[in-house]
Amino acid sequence: MTGIIAAMSCEAELILNVMRDKSPRVICGITFWQGKIGNEDVVLATCGVGKVFAAACAVSMIMAYSPDRIINTGVAGAVSGEVNKLDTVVGTALVQHDMDTTPLGDEPGLISGINKVYFETDRELSDELYRYVELCGGKAKRGIVATGDQFVASAEVKRRISTLFGASCADMEGGAIAHVCYINNVPFAALRTMSDGADGDASGDFMEFCNKAAKISSDVIITYLSTK
Repeated sequence: MTGIIAAMSCEAELILNVMRDKSPRVICGITFWQGKIGNEDVVLATCGVGKVFAAACAVSMIMAYSPDRIINTGVAGAVSGEVNKLDTVVGTALVQHDMDTTPLGDEPGLISGINKVYFETDRELSDELYRYVELCGGKAKRGIVATGDQFVASAEVKRRISTLFGASCADMEGGAIAHVCYINNVPFAALRTMSDGADGDASGDFMEFCNKAAKISSDVIITYLSTK
């Protein structure tokens, strides 16, 4: 079974529309839809915005459905100059850019207790998704996804995230989902299409490009699952 987590309804509704034999179940206030796409069993959830919602969703999905893999799909803001609006980043690793215990001598982003900064994605699954981005006509990039409870809309913050973590894009959920998947030994991948440039124009660009970016990611997920 493949688990799919999106933050917003616009990121999930196209996938939900093609699911067959679907049935809902509410856990922690989040609706999980179980069904099929092609021959693949799928569970899909719209977790809500931010790391707490994302983590609660990932834990609930793993406990209730035991998925073989989890894919986080949706939109993000580009923080690398090599990534443009409507490009799709297939994550190589995820980091929580707002995790900061540097006053205690830790490096930025370090998660205490497990002593990790970067959560690597599953290589085989990520390679497959990268190939499907290209098959669907998208512009695929590999890169680090930086997560924090912040809509990045500042050139200064964007530069900090890029410089400290070598990130390609910034989102608000992926790092938390990757963290949960890591401690539960569930293979994980992140697929993020750029809705904005995470700069001073980000809010306007997000409103203009969010649905277009979400459709690109959704089409990749649908095409990938339909051929499994």
